Amino acid sequence: MSKVELITNDLGSHLLGQIEKSSSVSVLTSFVMRSGVYYLKDALEASARSGADIKICTGDYLFITQPEALAELLSIDERIEVRLWRSNGVSFHPKAYMFQSAEEDCLFVGSSNLSKSALGNGVEWNLLVSDEKKVFNAALLEFLKVFYADQTIPLNKETLKDYTAAYEEYHKDHPNLAKTWSKTEELDLMLPAKKEIPSRHEIIHDPPAAKYGEIQPRFAQVEALEELQNTLGEEYNKALVIMATGLGKTYLSGFFAKDFNRVLFIAHREEILYQARSSFKNIMPEKKYGIYNGTNKEGGADTIFASIYTLSIKAHLEKFNPDEFDLIIIDEFHHAAAVSYQRVLNYFTPTFLLGITATPDRNDNKDVFAICDGNVAYRLDFLDAINREWLAPFKYYGVYDETDYSQITWLGTRYDEEELLQAQLRDEMATKILDVWVDKKQTRTIGFCSSIRQANFLSSYFNQQGYKTVSLHSQQVVVSRGDAIKQLQAGELDVIFTVDLFNEGIDIPAVDTLLFVRPTESLTVFTQQVGRGLRLYSGKDYCVIIDLIGNYRNADVKLSLFETVRGEGKTKKIEPRVPAGCELNLDVHVVNLLKEMARKRHPRKEQLLNAYNHLKHDLGRRPTYLELHLKGHSDSSQYKHEFKTYIGFLKWAEELGEQEKEVFRRYENWLVEVEKTSMQKSYKMVLLLSMLNRGVTEWHRPITSSEVAPFFHKYLTKTEFRKRIDFSDKSSRKLWDYNQAAVSKLIETMPMTMWDRGEDGLTSFSDGTFKLNFDVLEEDQEILFSWTKEIAEYRLHGHFERRAKNSTH
Repeated sequence: MSKVELITNDLGSHLLGQIEKSSSVSVLTSFVMRSGVYYLKDALEASARSGADIKICTGDYLFITQPEALAELLSIDERIEVRLWRSNGVSFHPKAYMFQSAEEDCLFVGSSNLSKSALGNGVEWNLLVSDEKKVFNAALLEFLKVFYADQTIPLNKETLKDYTAAYEEYHKDHPNLAKTWSKTEELDLMLPAKKEIPSRHEIIHDPPAAKYGEIQPRFAQVEALEELQNTLGEEYNKALVIMATGLGKTYLSGFFAKDFNRVLFIAHREEILYQARSSFKNIMPEKKYGIYNGTNKEGGADTIFASIYTLSIKAHLEKFNPDEFDLIIIDEFHHAAAVSYQRVLNYFTPTFLLGITATPDRNDNKDVFAICDGNVAYRLDFLDAINREWLAPFKYYGVYDETDYSQITWLGTRYDEEELLQAQLRDEMATKILDVWVDKKQTRTIGFCSSIRQANFLSSYFNQQGYKTVSLHSQQVVVSRGDAIKQLQAGELDVIFTVDLFNEGIDIPAVDTLLFVRPTESLTVFTQQVGRGLRLYSGKDYCVIIDLIGNYRNADVKLSLFETVRGEGKTKKIEPRVPAGCELNLDVHVVNLLKEMARKRHPRKEQLLNAYNHLKHDLGRRPTYLELHLKGHSDSSQYKHEFKTYIGFLKWAEELGEQEKEVFRRYENWLVEVEKTSMQKSYKMVLLLSMLNRGVTEWHRPITSSEVAPFFHKYLTKTEFRKRIDFSDKSSRKLWDYNQAAVSKLIETMPMTMWDRGEDGLTSFSDGTFKLNFDVLEEDQEILFSWTKEIAEYRLHGHFERRAKNSTH
């Protein structure tokens, strides 16, 4: 039975009671004091030991949170997930405590931060809301959005070290903060800064499909289904399908799901869940479908459409058995490297995992291909789809933007909003945008903006000039998203100016003009936004793309979207080639700007160091070479180009200990050899792995081909899909059935002979034995073993990753 209760003191005793019996604990507090952590520490530790899912999010606003308090939180239990909201000066004042148990769902919300006085006898007002499902689920969903927002970072030793330094620096400049805090807090509570958090309340449903008999696959869906069936026949249990926006990825997954009994479809946007359910119903009306999100918990259906935010909560995840689903489908699979998705994927053991996406490039350099073991069953990019007349052609206009973005502060992942707005909210800028739009537009436009204020400003300016536009965003109350879409489709609006609402999940086929008035910070987002205008539609011959290009970061990268052949590393050049019927038009100033940016774009040591430190802070320790590749913000190959080896970079960055520096000095040539030796196939690194497999003290001893053969054969034939690709050509296909003599002969012919540098080189091969021509001191064995293994694993991963991608083109 639900209840609401006002609590004016001793909130702490209520929290302790809830922690003791809850399987899920979620805390959102604007600041944390050491006294508050001490108060709850024992209870949190006991709860973590019993397996509770505990998440704590606090903030750095005005640096009230004590570093000592964060250190205490870290010390309780490593299973407790703590994240820190980086406010950048924006008010951050939430205070909420959420608990789930078998008996009840319980929410405390009010004025109490995590301090002893606030939890004890301080003057605090808090409401307890118990077993009010709708309210609790809404609060939990909003908590997860904040917890996993881009502004939050994981708390670990490295991020704590940074926070402590910033805290001390801030309090040097603000020694009287404790005296003025209450006044500051009061002002912020009365005049809170608004945040652009997408609304979750409005779900846009696809219009009902016409009923004209059984729906059949069409266009790319037919080819993709055939390849997926082949994948099943080859007994793979994971696959990735890459299809451009507008080709019917959701319908494809529905057709594929017909052969499975119990299906789980996971997405991160509410509207995608409802649209997918509608599509599946059109294909299989006889099945039972359920929504599993913050509002609905329809877990007994044949096919469940689940929000990742809800499903990633331990209490909800464990309502299902790990092997409950025959098929799991992950929509917008480029998000699958995120922590929330990894928790779900690590829990379930489906018969088959299908990832679908239009933008496969690693988001923040995380390797989504590896999650499906590199098995890309089908790939059709939007340029190929246009060539086959399955998507509309385009006319792209790159228009020069005189704004000097080098004078605007870069905050690591985005520009400082206030400084950017000073450049954007000018009548002369709006006039230029209006003029180029009037010159090149067609009938229905989506304008992509970088902020709500820019969208409002441009909409107001266009309306003053006699055009019909609306600014559509999370804080819009005058017109709903659904009404705005209908008005645009009907020709009653000229433009919808929006902020990231139409990146994924919503399509308006009638749109024939796209207007980009924001710096492009992500190739993935730019790809998604371009896809909004390419759906086929009666009367639409092509889509006009108007793109303002200035000297903002990564401006030159966006044109790689139009490359039909992608280069690697230093050889990569911007040479766009568009399909027949398309146009690529660039202002002369834009051409010169892009040439200059491409000329200057080379690995810079400070950029690489910043990217390394960012990842180090995420992990709380020094990243391995492979982690740098999978999760780092810079292309990992740049470290090799700039420093010859990753270890060389670590030495330059002063990340090596004294013993490590000595090992690097003695064996640098060997590390460079492992980094740079040519690899047409994986065989050299597999040979090295087989040597390393003998252990720290024996790995560098000579080895024969017959000793390598069992490991070599098993590695290339018995492991995941991507590794089999090097053992599948005509010369080695006959070796699938293990024959030691034949495999030994291949090893001698390929890696050992090819890596023979002679007796004076670092490696040599003679009389059936491969050896390293240098000694390893006993005190150096462990460090050199670890580094050699890191480089070998990195190079193998990169090799198979490239082979998997190239095999899909």
